[in-house]
Amino acid sequence: MQNTNIASIVITTKNRVDDLVVAVQSAIEQTVDCEIIVIDDGSTDQTATEIRSRFNSVRLIRHEQSLGYIVRRNEGAQLASCEFVFSIDDDAAFVSKNTVKQTLAEFDDPHVGAIAIPFIDIRKGPKVCQSAPAADGVFVTASFIGTAHALRREMFLRLGGYRSFLKHQGEEGDYCIRMLSHGFLVRLGRADPIHHFESPKRDYRRMDIYGRRNDILFCWYNAPLSDFPISLVGTVVNGLRHGVRCGRFFVMVQGLLTGFAAITRVWGERAPVSKKCYSLFRRLKKCNYVEIGSIVGQCPKS
Repeated sequence: MQNTNIASIVITTKNRVDDLVVAVQSAIEQTVDCEIIVIDDGSTDQTATEIRSRFNSVRLIRHEQSLGYIVRRNEGAQLASCEFVFSIDDDAAFVSKNTVKQTLAEFDDPHVGAIAIPFIDIRKGPKVCQSAPAADGVFVTASFIGTAHALRREMFLRLGGYRSFLKHQGEEGDYCIRMLSHGFLVRLGRADPIHHFESPKRDYRRMDIYGRRNDILFCWYNAPLSDFPISLVGTVVNGLRHGVRCGRFFVMVQGLLTGFAAITRVWGERAPVSKKCYSLFRRLKKCNYVEIGSIVGQCPKS
């Protein structure tokens, strides 16, 4: 039978069966034909049973051992059969049936390697995150947030996907700077926003530690030698400041120290981007977004 799917939707999950059912149902209801892949990262609840009984069309990959969502998202991209791969968290949902269709249309510029899909953190307020600032024009940014994005699958696989050693937090920026080094950009989308219902089951201490650890590793992997010292100092200072602001200072310190220790395990994997690429990435991060025409000529391989 001919495959009529034009996009793959990958959802990685662990022990959030009720949220997951909502996410999968919203994916099934999209107005374009989508391949839906659910990767169960070692759940101990009824995830596999519920998905198999409710959704015959969904491809479920069940693992007994948990390796983390970064490894599983890489696996999902490898298993996908479509040119474009969408990823949402298992505690998120497509509220509109048109979001995938709208986002696919935004890959019309050949410089676009990924789309940051608009989303709302429902439990935090009504703000629409990572949305284009105007109805016209193509606006690009440094990175996307994992709960709502779409990728060109071939490029993702060619660049090696996410670094599995990061394990949790920070994989998006690391991938996006590598993508930028090949001349491709992250576009801010205009699609109907995804809703993110941040789960109360999240382990925020773990997120803090891995977040600061992986900030250090980002510098190690990607910063050119001339930028490395000041970037590393800035990363430490910003991490400590964040710890003071949120009242979790010593957890942040632990994460930063874990990052320095982790460098010894990936010593030979340092692969810095060019100074031009690094400067452009930092500019995009600082500005939040720019119009694509203002930087296309600056892309390393454009």
